[in-house]
Amino acid sequence: MSSATMTITAEELERMALGEQRVELVRGEVITMAPAGAEHGETAMNLGALIHAFARERGAGVTYAAETGFVLARNPDTVRAPDVAFVTMERAAQQRRRTGFFEGAPDLAVEVVSPHDTAEEVEAKVLDYLEAGTRMVWIVRPRTRTVTVYRSLREVQVLRPGDTLEGGEVLPGFAIPVGAIFGAG
Repeated sequence: MSSATMTITAEELERMALGEQRVELVRGEVITMAPAGAEHGETAMNLGALIHAFARERGAGVTYAAETGFVLARNPDTVRAPDVAFVTMERAAQQRRRTGFFEGAPDLAVEVVSPHDTAEEVEAKVLDYLEAGTRMVWIVRPRTRTVTVYRSLREVQVLRPGDTLEGGEVLPGFAIPVGAIFGAG
């Protein structure tokens, strides 16, 4: 038996019958993810709804749900599916009438950390997003009620309840209390 891992492309991943299984493609290798728990889902929906309402009201761009795949790299392919993603209107328009995964990185990627996520897994996602051109990554931790904002690997900020999460250059004018993400204003 060989220990070599067979790699696949983003297009092969799209054609796979996965049913309800959640997966990502990391450097050509399929990674299976456990379904999200209730706290994770509520937190992601709270933040996603706030981003969606803000972006829609201003015509700023498109907000994507967790199952949306973004092709971050090719040869070997990496397809990540952030819990919430935002893409500016101009970039989203380039994807209209195109089937399949979004070709390219989101402008904003939001990952809600689940109890089973390791620090290495979360860090790998942040690196993949930033290297692919994502302009801002938010890592949301329900257990500690914090949001870590990455604008780059050198520009990192940890926010707590009482602080304000801002959209910066990606979502100009977006500002919410960190507590609102976790169900408390």
